[in-house]
Amino acid sequence: MDGGASPITYPWDSPPENGTAVEIAAGVLWIRLPLPLALDHVNVYALDDGDGWTVIDTGVGSKQSQDMWRALIDGPLGGRPVRRIVVTHHHPDHVGNAGWLMAQTGAELLMPRTAWLLARMLYLDEQARPTPEMIRFWRDAGLRPDQMEQRLNERPFNFADVITALPLGFTRLHEDQVLTMGGRRWQVRMGDGHAPEHATFWSLDDHLILGGDQLLPSISPNLGVYPTEPDADPVGEWMATCLRFQPLAREDHLVLPGHKLPYQGLPARLQQMIDSHHLALERLLSALDTPRAAAECFVPLFKRDITGASFGLALAEAVAHVNHLFQSGQATRSRRDDGAWVYCRKDPT
Repeated sequence: MDGGASPITYPWDSPPENGTAVEIAAGVLWIRLPLPLALDHVNVYALDDGDGWTVIDTGVGSKQSQDMWRALIDGPLGGRPVRRIVVTHHHPDHVGNAGWLMAQTGAELLMPRTAWLLARMLYLDEQARPTPEMIRFWRDAGLRPDQMEQRLNERPFNFADVITALPLGFTRLHEDQVLTMGGRRWQVRMGDGHAPEHATFWSLDDHLILGGDQLLPSISPNLGVYPTEPDADPVGEWMATCLRFQPLAREDHLVLPGHKLPYQGLPARLQQMIDSHHLALERLLSALDTPRAAAECFVPLFKRDITGASFGLALAEAVAHVNHLFQSGQATRSRRDDGAWVYCRKDPT
């Protein structure tokens, strides 16, 4: 971390209760919705446009969160209409209720083109059984026979289970676009790594940033590779985004993130995120003195083994990190007899 950067601080000690709202800046409400995950919440925001509201992200598609939205519209939003729904990226905890909210309110949907395409495609691509591409991905990653057998007999994760249907049309968000929301002009800056074309919004009139999952405090978002793009390098894209954002970050910026608490100290946080991934890559590269498949890299990468419900996300992130080492020329890979790719530190000579 840059020794000259101020520490990260949290102006609020605790979040609002699920389904309630707290005003954290003039015309900006902070709302929490529950998630059925270890990370048990998502932050969404409502921006007061005078004659209605712009909502930033929507929570996972569930009856519980939809009941909370009804209560929020009647309560903290004062019965005024939701006119725009802005989605930062395509993940279910952010886009999940967008289609439902549009049907309830008639609101316009704004999101990055890649996010809309991915969310709509994944919603329509419902699978009852693992596909050949999934099975190939697991084989390439080096799953043990018992792990493979378990997954072959499970219904895969489906977006259709956790998001509501998206409409055929939307309004595209793009880099450097300026939107007026909540009495402020916001410049759109796109990030990558956690999700392709992840929109963040930087106020041109004060110190606020709507950071989504691109600018989280205290935790790192998942940087995962999936069967849809098995050779992707989200780790490289993530670090490139952090470097690109560094000259824009100010000590007084108040970042409103997709999870955890709003914070200040963005310059320090960006450097933390860069440093933490460099350290993880260094640990992993040292471990690759012994050839390993991605599924055998959890301990050097995460400092612990990971099983159970978190295994899939951990595997996606392990593949992402070995992909980065391979594509950046720091590691080699070869096929093992069981069909897995195994990675080895590249001889510097």
